[in-house]
Amino acid sequence: MAKIRVSYEYSEAEDKSIRLGLFLIACGILSLFILGFCWLSPTLQSLQSKPANCTVVSVLRPEEMFECVFTCGTDCKGTSLYPCLQIFVNNSESNSVALLHFDEQQLVLNPKCSFVPLCERDNQKNKDNVLLWEDYFTKEVSGQSFTCFFNQQRRPDDVLWHRSHDTTVLLHCVLWPMVSLLLGTLIVLLTVCARSLAVRAEALQKRKCSYEVCQDLSLPSERLDAKVADDLLTTNSDPEPELSSPTRTLPLFAVPIRRRDREH
Repeated sequence: MAKIRVSYEYSEAEDKSIRLGLFLIACGILSLFILGFCWLSPTLQSLQSKPANCTVVSVLRPEEMFECVFTCGTDCKGTSLYPCLQIFVNNSESNSVALLHFDEQQLVLNPKCSFVPLCERDNQKNKDNVLLWEDYFTKEVSGQSFTCFFNQQRRPDDVLWHRSHDTTVLLHCVLWPMVSLLLGTLIVLLTVCARSLAVRAEALQKRKCSYEVCQDLSLPSERLDAKVADDLLTTNSDPEPELSSPTRTLPLFAVPIRRRDREH
């Protein structure tokens, strides 16, 4: 029997689904790298800081001024000044005095000051925002214990009032890239499996059709052989023809008998 060939080419819909799956896989891998570089690493570093109890020791406002960048429109940018506020607290973890910062972003932005206000175009507004925090820590928080975050390995002389990142950020950085990656892989696998099953079904159908055609082609020859066999059996079983048969020939030395002799 000749070898049955089937087509392994994908249809247009299957080709689109495979492209969609590969696109989702690429997006998952790329977003995992981008989010891991931009968010995952800072989040892990932020989660390494341990909670501790802090108490305000002193609140200082040096004469030094720092610049900040403000925006007043699409193409409008400028710099303004704000005073530096330094809040020193006693850290229960290390039992030492450390400089308090609002969060990790402000610590990186200005490690010398405890608070960096939202930059305004007017310098007086920046100063008023800093004075509000100074009054808050001087009058309301002074003498009270509050929760702060301390990292002995990275910054032993600094503590944080709030964390910029928590476990929710870590969950989103890992969850959505993995969902995209798994969804793309599932689409590709389902498309390939569906095509493989279709190819097998096509091969079985062609094999079945070819088998039925061979049976139909062999049927007339079998009937012909049976008819020939029946004819041979009929010829061998026929009795000898009667003498009165008009086609029978007389013997070579036969003598004809007259009718008159037959009457006597």
